[in-house]
Amino acid sequence: MIFKIQRNLNIKLLKSIEFSTLKKIFFLSSTSYFFFYFFKNFDQNVFNIDLARDGKYIFLSFIFCTISILFNALAWKNIVIWFGKNKTNNNLISFYALTNILKYVPGGIWHFLERYNFLKDISNNQIAFSSTLIEPYFMLCASLLLASVGIIFSPFYIFLLIPLIFLNRKLIYLILRKLESLKSKTIMALKISNSKSQFQEGVKIISFFPARSFLIEILFVLSKFVGFIICFNVINLGNQYNIVYLLVIFCTSWSIGLIVPTAPGGVGVFEACFLFFVGKDIPQTIILVSLIYFRLISTSADLFLGFPFLLKKLFNRI
Repeated sequence: MIFKIQRNLNIKLLKSIEFSTLKKIFFLSSTSYFFFYFFKNFDQNVFNIDLARDGKYIFLSFIFCTISILFNALAWKNIVIWFGKNKTNNNLISFYALTNILKYVPGGIWHFLERYNFLKDISNNQIAFSSTLIEPYFMLCASLLLASVGIIFSPFYIFLLIPLIFLNRKLIYLILRKLESLKSKTIMALKISNSKSQFQEGVKIISFFPARSFLIEILFVLSKFVGFIICFNVINLGNQYNIVYLLVIFCTSWSIGLIVPTAPGGVGVFEACFLFFVGKDIPQTIILVSLIYFRLISTSADLFLGFPFLLKKLFNRI
């Protein structure tokens, strides 16, 4: 009896929490933490790069960040196939890459709406809705799986595999319902209902586990990491650090930035978490400058691929 009362109280407490407010507080705290370290080390930060010496490495980082977006788009295409859309074409890949730029537009829902509307025209409402909403969860699971190699440093990293357990045919609807509550602003804009019967009728999942799309998401995260490591090595100037350690921190920080999407691409949250997890193990100046260059390069890759889409939208309005 006491246990039941306590459980009901806990449920009421969780329902009373304003998670959108908590996300904003976390975002503001993270950005404040990042800027604190930035200005604290401002006199030591060196942002000038010798382009004659390092230009090819900066370009290589840009290439890997661009490839990561294409991997992400390919994974999305395979998620659509997993949900039952058998006949697809490469338009899905190009459309995903083009619309990735919309995550920087105020509101944070426009890339989702564009992809949903595009898929709805070639499949049905449920496949369009489910595959678009679930895709960030695939990214999260892939990133946490890579971060779980940190088990060599601490056994607690094994808990990062928990989200992966739910990524299967039997439990996927539960994930979608949870994501709906987290993306309530987006769902309200779509004005659609998503009952379990509608989901089962419109979505015909072709296998128990989405192996192909999940593996491609892993390649997406790894490509991002390679882009960062290139920036890090340019700034680091040859000092040796454990690359597995950096991978664990990168994936953990990027996952938190994905979960707390108050700013596009986890801006501020990713950087602050990276600084926090590294601590004093690596000089703060090296990490700060590496993160800033990586952010500029990865954003440039998004803009590079998405610029034609924005031009088309602009000319259509003229």
